[in-house]
Amino acid sequence: MQIVGVPPEDAPDPRVEAGRRLLGLPFPLLGLAPQPTIEDADRPAIMEATDSEGRSQFAVSFSYTLWRNPDDHADPVNLKHLEPDEQAAIETVPPWPRPAWLIETLEMMRYPQLWEAVRTCWSRDHSEYTNLDRQLVDHANHILVNQFRQELGLAPGPTEDGAWKIRPSSVNSAATLEIDGEHVAAFEINTDPFVYAVGAQLRADVVTTVVVARDHLPYLRLALHTRTPAAS
Repeated sequence: MQIVGVPPEDAPDPRVEAGRRLLGLPFPLLGLAPQPTIEDADRPAIMEATDSEGRSQFAVSFSYTLWRNPDDHADPVNLKHLEPDEQAAIETVPPWPRPAWLIETLEMMRYPQLWEAVRTCWSRDHSEYTNLDRQLVDHANHILVNQFRQELGLAPGPTEDGAWKIRPSSVNSAATLEIDGEHVAAFEINTDPFVYAVGAQLRADVVTTVVVARDHLPYLRLALHTRTPAAS
């Protein structure tokens, strides 16, 4: 009997391939500065666009596990509220062996995640769509539509434009962001009830943006550090 969509026990860990794709990038990758309340989820999300001239855009987003009590990971305060489908995914043990990395990923669903919280985006060509303010809005809306559907009253399936979306007019251009220990000029979105967003221009062709749930802000220091320098 063939079971479609079930990874075999020896299926390769997708994190290995993702890490390989990040080697030798011609721009730096940023992440949240190390701090006791977060743990790198080690699952970078990669978006790449190409055209007839080659790669036109490349974006990498990093996620983190949040520990409300970092001194005791077994403290129930660290657990998040699980929806029924999440509970079932974690606790249902299928009658076939699973890769260790898949079991680990399911177990980490028990804890709050800063999903794709930090994004670094390189763009070959400059346009209104690659500007910092547009990138910040797009990142914030990406988090909203994927992490706050219930709160926004969004039905399952394709999501159309609506009042839930953050607009460019919400961007404040007089903010600062700490990067590698220095405070730099930044843009922020501080008007949405569910998320806070802040970002900075690293180079003419590179921006970094951060979007996190407001509920997580008390446990975080919103500071970035260079995880991977640009290849020379």
